[in-house]
Parts: sequence; structure tokens; C-alpha cells
Amino acid sequence: MPNMEPQAIDIKVFQTILLTWFKEHGRWFPWRESGLSSYQLLIAEILLQRTKAATVDKIFTHFFNVYPNWKVIASAKLEEIENTLKPIGLHKQRAERLQKLAQKMNLNDSVLLSSRAELDAIPFIGQYIGNAVELLIQGKNKPLLDVNMARVLERYFGHRKLKDLRYDKYLQALAHDIVDHPDSISLNWAILDFAALVCQSRVPKCSTCVLQQTCTYYLTVVEIKNFRNE
Repeated sequence: MPNMEPQAIDIKVFQTILLTWFKEHGRWFPWRESGLSSYQLLIAEILLQRTKAATVDKIFTHFFNVYPNWKVIASAKLEEIENTLKPIGLHKQRAERLQKLAQKMNLNDSVLLSSRAELDAIPFIGQYIGNAVELLIQGKNKPLLDVNMARVLERYFGHRKLKDLRYDKYLQALAHDIVDHPDSISLNWAILDFAALVCQSRVPKCSTCVLQQTCTYYLTVVEIKNFRNE
């Protein structure tokens, strides 16, 4: 069962601590550089789905050297796209989706700056990619909510009710409240980096975590476990 709705002060504390941590420990990736095109930003988010950032980093520059725009992807042989994506896995699935998306986007790239309804109508966009477009391209405060962000938020604030995070009202509302911030992009990246480096899935680094004093998971699970072991 989820906790009661977090108070504004709880959210503020979380935001402040994470952004401070991010300034010192945040990771650098080429897709976080300024000046990227909407094409590059969208492709990056598609490649990052179900794949570690460090893995995508290995082919990021090469990919755009080979496929500099939607038109090139749309007209390329599917096997060639697969070979380019092979080092990061899921290459057949990604290649097919990218080419189908490219064939549509090549005709109307302006849809990335239009309404959410039009975005959602594009095949393979989905909730996460739609949020990424709104956040990174349209400048709206939207969460990059995946299993990693969900893990951090749930450990700190409390668990969701539904297995599928896309439909859990508590988690969706919480994620939107968390990133409703003047520096929403950095806050999104901070949470994702924190999930990768500290609040890890199997062995979270709770003993050195900057959130431990106010974290629900630490206070109710880790401290109790430590007490029993004394």
C-alpha cells in the first residue's frame, strides 16, 4: 500500500538533496549536451529503453554518423540498421521500430512539437517516450518514469498499488509532482543517475546514501534489519 500523499515540504527536501548530489556525482553522456536536434534527442531515448546508458554511449556518435536524419533511416536496408544496433542488443526489434518511425517522421517531423494526442498516435512512442519528447523537446515538466525512477521514488516515499507503473495513479502523480521544478531536466537525470549509482536494484548503497535520514525504505527496512543484527 502506498503512503499518504507526500507533503510539499517532503518533495522539496527530496528535490534539493538530489540536485545537490547530482552537481557532484551526475554522469555525462553525449545526449545530455545542449544543441542537439529533436531527431537526436528522440533517437537517444529510444535507444535507452531497456538498455544501460553506458552501453548506448558506445554507439551513440557512430549511429548519427551513419544515420544523420530520418530520411537516411527510412531508406536504409533493415539489415544495415540491425548491424549498427547489434552492440547494444534488441537490435532486430529496435531496427524495425526505428525504420517504421522514421518513415512516418520523415513526412512530418513537426509532430514532435505538437499536441500529446498527436504524439500518442505515433506507433512505438508510448508513455515514456511521449514524456521524454515533452520534457526534452517541448520544455514541459514531465517525468522520465521507468522502473529505475520508480524504484527511487517508491523506496523514499512508499510503494504503488499496481504492478504496471503506467497505470498507477499514485506513482504517476508523485513522479509529476517531483519533477515540477524550474530545472526539471536536471532533476530527472539526477534521479536516474542516483538509481544507477546509489539506489541500485539488488544491493542499494544505503549506508552512504544522502537520502537515508528521510528515506522510508532506510528508516523502516535497513534500520530495523541493523537493529536485529546487533
